Amino acid sequence: MTVLALIGVKALYLFIAWLLSAIAASWLSDRKGYGERPGLATGILLSFVGVIVWLVWPARAASRWKIQGPIPKRGGGEATVAEVRAAQAEAEETKGSSS
Repeated sequence: MTVLALIGVKALYLFIAWLLSAIAASWLSDRKGYGERPGLATGILLSFVGVIVWLVWPARAASRWKIQGPIPKRGGGEATVAEVRAAQAEAEETKGSSS
């Protein structure tokens, strides 16, 4: 028990903050269309800076960030990302076949 007490409460709080920043960076990179792994890597390596990097990093065109917005709305009523992507693909097919 003495070993755990020597770590200190500050180290525990810093560890929790480090994990939360990795989670946030992973979530942001996934919403921006790059997958979870790049965000997890930047969040682990850069801690708080990794979250800022993903807040500034541009989102891909067909990402959840672009379609649903930065924070997803609860409850539905809105088209899902898959439905929007299918509609975009259908519009591109129609545009390509009419040319």
